[in-house]
Amino acid sequence: MEIPRGSLSQQTFFEQVGGEQTFRRLVRRFYEGVAGDPVLRPMYPEEDLGPAEERLALFLMQYWGGPRTYSDDRGHPRLRMRHAPFRVDRAAHDAWLRHMGDAVGELGLEPALEKQLWDYLVYAAASMINTDG
Repeated sequence: MEIPRGSLSQQTFFEQVGGEQTFRRLVRRFYEGVAGDPVLRPMYPEEDLGPAEERLALFLMQYWGGPRTYSDDRGHPRLRMRHAPFRVDRAAHDAWLRHMGDAVGELGLEPALEKQLWDYLVYAAASMINTDG
């Protein structure tokens, strides 16, 4: 049986991995790690990590093809600019990836999707480094 051209809808990565619920699980688990991390926790001036968790969840959902709520609420992501006030060195990079790796691993994504997500996160973490010290 031949499938008519144009009859298959393309799912976004956001949809392929389970949508909002998956990204909220990812970010919640990540911030559980951040909460007790001596390198990363001081970068979050708010006593409650909830607002940071919400911002990251919205950003990742939008980046991967979900709702545009992040940009609607906060404008262009400008990630390097938003992180410029914080000292992001190799230790912070490594800690961020350690907690994010734990969170990604717990999602149970199919390997190709997990690799795609992880490759982006590694790239994003490297691009946030703003000091050698």
